[in-house]
Amino acid sequence: MRWAATHRQSLRQNRPVPAHRAAPRPGRDRALATLEREVVGCRRCPRLVAWREQVAQTKRAAFAQQTYWARPVPGFGDPGARVMLLGLAPAAHGANRTGRIFTGDRSGDWLFAALWRTGFANQPQSLARDDGLRLRGCWITAAVRCAPPANRPTPQERDRCLPYTARELELLDGVSVLVCLGAYAWDAALRLAAAGGDDRPRPRPRFGHGAEVRIGARTLLGCFHPSQQNTFTGVLTEEMTDAVLRHARELAGLD
Repeated sequence: MRWAATHRQSLRQNRPVPAHRAAPRPGRDRALATLEREVVGCRRCPRLVAWREQVAQTKRAAFAQQTYWARPVPGFGDPGARVMLLGLAPAAHGANRTGRIFTGDRSGDWLFAALWRTGFANQPQSLARDDGLRLRGCWITAAVRCAPPANRPTPQERDRCLPYTARELELLDGVSVLVCLGAYAWDAALRLAAAGGDDRPRPRPRFGHGAEVRIGARTLLGCFHPSQQNTFTGVLTEEMTDAVLRHARELAGLD
């Protein structure tokens, strides 16, 4: 099933962040912290370990004076999230440098500006782990936690990493909507649903911008990835991104 967004608002409006805040759950928060430590310490994929550390040594000229994170990148956001954004993997000179998913590259600039416009974030930029960014009602993560060469993880690397995201979903039990940023994330979300015991719909749901399918207790929404290839060419516009995120808010009961 697909939906067409017709709603248009002023995209530059400084929309206040809604007051959605889940009640504290110390057990869940401790479990998320434990999972984060496990993710950051992971060295299961020799090829990815070698690449992320090589990139941190060679660096990009613009970041020559910076110390790269060069470890797996954990998820980030509101533990009481009702919406999860799922990406492919950290960028070599983005999250692999900063240590926060979708932070430090053009894709992240696009995404966090959209999250701010649609009420999920308290500021339109994500620059570093200590920049004061806060998310409300939203959690961001990736199917693969290390930057892969040529941005192409192998199926084996994906399968070693997806259990981390499955555990996140178990702990973030308020999540009812998964926004899949690209076809790779869409496929990963279908695999996560199957791993969680939900039957995959037949025929297999196809990815597309605005694609929507209900699987078990959650709804998957498709969104073109905010890569420069998509945003510079107009394949993905601000209006298109915002429409998906607003629809996610509606489905999750945040509006």
